[in-house]
Parts: sequence; C-alpha cells; structure tokens
Amino acid sequence: MNTVLSLAEYMSYVKTYHPLIKQANLVVTDAESQLLQARGAFDPKIEVDYNHKTFKNTEYYDKLNAAFKIPTWFGIELKGQIEQNEGVYLNPENNVPIDGLYNLGISIPLAKGLLTNKRMAMLKQSKVYIDQSKETQKLLVNNTLYNAIVAYFDWLRFYNESQIYLDYLNNASQRFEGIKQNYFEGQAAAIDTTEAHIAILNRKQEFENAQLKLKKAQLKLSNYLWIQNTPVELSELMIPDTNTLDVLDRSLNLETNSDININSHPKIQALQLKQQHLEIERRLQKNNLLPTINFNYNFLTETPNQLNSLNIDDYKLGLQVSIPLFLRKERGKFQLVNNKIQSNKLDLETEKVNLKTKISAIQEEINSYSNQYGFSLQMVNSYKKLLQAEERKYQIGESSIFLINSRESKLINVQLKVLELNYKLMHSKAKMFNSTIFNNS
Repeated sequence: MNTVLSLAEYMSYVKTYHPLIKQANLVVTDAESQLLQARGAFDPKIEVDYNHKTFKNTEYYDKLNAAFKIPTWFGIELKGQIEQNEGVYLNPENNVPIDGLYNLGISIPLAKGLLTNKRMAMLKQSKVYIDQSKETQKLLVNNTLYNAIVAYFDWLRFYNESQIYLDYLNNASQRFEGIKQNYFEGQAAAIDTTEAHIAILNRKQEFENAQLKLKKAQLKLSNYLWIQNTPVELSELMIPDTNTLDVLDRSLNLETNSDININSHPKIQALQLKQQHLEIERRLQKNNLLPTINFNYNFLTETPNQLNSLNIDDYKLGLQVSIPLFLRKERGKFQLVNNKIQSNKLDLETEKVNLKTKISAIQEEINSYSNQYGFSLQMVNSYKKLLQAEERKYQIGESSIFLINSRESKLINVQLKVLELNYKLMHSKAKMFNSTIFNNS
C-alpha cells in the first residue's frame, strides 16, 4: 500500500536532519568563537621576566620582574609589579631593597587609543558579526530548503506524468482487446487491430520514459532525506501529495506575505550590519590619526601589606610621545575604510531595488501561471468530451481508431501542459518563498 509523503512532512525532515542545515548552524558557532577570542583581549594576565648570569663563580646579576596586568575598556591598564634584583654587576637603576620593590600603577593613553582602540573595536565588531552570521545562517538554511522543495516538485511532476501514461496505457490495452474481439466477430477490420496495437506500443514507450524521469527525481529527492546522521533512500511505496498546490501557500507560509518589508530581508540586514562593522573600523582608523601619548604612573613601596606605606613621594612615572610626520599610512587606511563604507551603501541600495524588482516579477509569474493553469484545466475538460464523442461515433461506425488515437494524443498533450503549468506555478511560489525569507522564519 502506498504512503503519501506531504511537502510539510518532507520539509520538517530536511529542517531537522539535513547536514547542510546543521552546517549552517556552525556559522553562528564560529561567530561566537570569534567573540570569545575578542573578549580574551580584556583578560587579566600575569607576566614573569627572570634573568640570571654567573661567570667564573661570580654572580653578575639575578633579576626577577613579575607583574599582574588588568586591561580595561577605555585603553587604561592597571598594573601591579614586584622587582627583586641582586648581583655584583647589577645596573644601579635596578637596585631595589633586599625584600624587593613593589609598585602599583596605571597606564593611560591620552590621545590615540583612549576612546577607541584595536581591542575595543574587535570586541564590538565580533558582537556585530554574531548578528551578521545569524542572517547568513537564514540565507543558507533557506537556500537548502528551496532546493529541497524544488526536488519535491520534480518528484510530484514526474509521478503525475507517469500516472497519466499508465492510465492511457491501460485504456489502450482495453481498447485493443475490444477491437480484437470485434475483429474475431467480423465487426472490425484487421487494420484496426494494428492501429490499436501501435497505440499500445507508443503508450508503453511513453510510460517507460516517464518512469525513468520519475526514478531520477526520486534519487534527487533522496539527497535531502536524512534521519539522524544517516541518509535515507526514498521507498518505492512512497508517493507525493497530488494536492500539494492546494496547500502550498500554507506549507511555505506565503499567506502572510501580503505586507512585505524589504528592510527585514537577511541580505539587507547583513549589509546593514556590515555597515556597522565598517563604521567601527572607521572610528578606529580616525583615532589612529591622533598622536601616541602614553602616561604611566606607579606608586612604589617596600611593604605592600601596609596600605599606609604608599607614599606619593615614592613613585615612578613615564611619558611616551610618538607621531608620524606625514601620517600617510594612517590617512591611507582611513580613506580605504571610507571607500568601503560608500561602496557598501551603494550595494545596500542596489540590493533593495533588486529585491523589490525580483519579488514583483515573481508575483507577476504567479498571477500569469495561475490564469494559464485555469485555462488549461478547462481545455482538458473540453478535450475529454471530444474524445468521448469520438469513441461514441466509432461505436456506430462513423469514426476510426486513427481519429480516436489522435483525439487521445491531443488530450494527453493538454494534460501534460497542465502538469507543466502546475509545476511552473509551484516553482514560482517556491521562488517567492526563497525571496521573502524574512516572512518564513
């Protein structure tokens, strides 16, 4: 007994188990990993620098410098440090108390790197990239579903085509048996049996060709059928839902597409998020035009366990200033990112126009194919009446097998045209599904 596999049930299998859908989910996972990596730039860290030199039984120096650093959001870095140095030939500036010298300090970029810096920009861009990857994921999932839906339509089309040829093969066989019986009874000419037998051979050939197309469509559909991590081959007893067109709008969620907002399309969202990404880069490159002015200040003490031992008169400070004279490198990078921003804005506007045009064209296709499909159904009914009339005329001796076969061939051609228009109409609705992905989530 045959089992019907509906489009909705088939799509649920694809969404749940197909590897390409799972692969699309990895796009977001990759983005989350990049965000974790960007957050790592703000991780506190411990640094240890140890140097020792002994030559001819003389300890030249033994230096230990250990630090604990805490990066903060606005480029400011907090730092705790201990120095323990000794040795015969120790540089005088490295002389410290026997128990070591402790310091607690801060490093502040006063110009370049204060309001924005590379680690801040990377973190912001990684957060934007997560949203961008979600839009990319939607596109990948939707394209996979679209290809799977088209494979289902191919299967449905060739199944219906095969059924048409099978029905007319049975009709031709029954007609041949009737004419053969009439021939034996002397009521039909021998040439009529030849004509009827040729019709059977034609129908067999057409049915065999239709079966070949159906088998290929079944194999193509099987590419999208998975259970857990195992591909599943479509059973010969499984058949498509012949009423798919009647429920297609509901299955593809096209009933809610009357009010379309282009700005919510994943392609548009991805380009808008890319714009945010580039704006963050632009602010960073603009900040890089500023001079490097780094200020360091450290409190010094021998007894860090006593808070009152911190004396503002014991300190170490430093000021580092650096600026390229022509800023050609920095100005070049700033100009490049500005060009990318302008280019992305143009891409955004172009994509909006393309989407609007594409959706309008698909809607026109749907309207046209719907009308043509209705006309073809009327033609099928008319050709069926002509065939029935021709068969009645044959029964009273006013027609021939040739004319019956001719009428039947025209009816088959019209029925195949109906299947083709049915396929085109469903395919256009699938394209609408793929183009209006923002209403399918």
